Amino acid sequence: MEVLTDALLSIVVPLYNEEENVALLTKKIHKSLEGYHYQIVYVDDFSTDRTRRVVQELQDPKVHLICLKKNYGQSLALAAGLDYAQGEYIITMDGDLQNDPEDIPGMLPYVLSGEFDVVTGIRQKRKDSLVKKIPSKIANFLVRRVTKLDIKDNGCALKVFTRDIAKDLNLYGEMHRFITLLAFLEGAQLKQVPVRHHARHGGVSKYGLERVFKVVADMMLLLFIRKYFQRPIHLFGILGVVLILIGAAMNAYLLLVKFGFGEDIGNRPMLIFGMMFILGGIQLFTIGIVMELLIRTYYESQNKRPYRIKNVIIGGQAS
Repeated sequence: MEVLTDALLSIVVPLYNEEENVALLTKKIHKSLEGYHYQIVYVDDFSTDRTRRVVQELQDPKVHLICLKKNYGQSLALAAGLDYAQGEYIITMDGDLQNDPEDIPGMLPYVLSGEFDVVTGIRQKRKDSLVKKIPSKIANFLVRRVTKLDIKDNGCALKVFTRDIAKDLNLYGEMHRFITLLAFLEGAQLKQVPVRHHARHGGVSKYGLERVFKVVADMMLLLFIRKYFQRPIHLFGILGVVLILIGAAMNAYLLLVKFGFGEDIGNRPMLIFGMMFILGGIQLFTIGIVMELLIRTYYESQNKRPYRIKNVIIGGQAS
């Protein structure tokens, strides 16, 4: 179902130490989008290898290279590319050649028809290690369980957006993992399509098992902002009642042990420590939410972006 269009397409690709992949990726994009009107927006997230130099040496007029002043992470690199993108339709993908540009023409008709705002890929036969698969499975499970979005592969970077949806996405921290959910919560109509997935061509993965904890933390924050931002008492109030009931049950048990069986309860510090850990965890989570909201207010109220661009290079020449 290949449909050509005269509309400008923007392919946004964050790069970090992808010197072995970026030239071949560019070649594959050109081959896959022959006949389309497009620009390639590479965002170099302060690579420490020759990634930036390799892109410049391409001297390709379709390639726009955004050079960030320091390493901000994938979410903010992606945000910089989305802000810069000039196309009517915006495509995102990774720079490690695991996404296949040949899948793009098959995804475009769904947004060109006007029926869908976002088309996201479902990676078939993933060529990843368990270190990458486990966090993805956790994220997909959490999204399905706590939202109304039945997303099969939330972590696939290959996506096609309409311009208005892409420009309204506010990416902070590590929210690139939930970009499809963010679009859904903004009212976007979603379509999932199977796409190919390849083993990494060159370089090494930048992700480890610590992503599991980041995924869980980001999911909790995202759900709070979207569900309880205007009614936090519905969250914290319920948690408070639950904790009070738990505490009351513990006290009732201790009273029963004390007066019913005559046992000494003064030598049981484990219960006290347990309550301290629970209260401490709630306090830390609350502080994290407050700090995140303050950061968002700081940037959005002043129309500032949380990244700094060093320069933009088009066709190998600084603009």
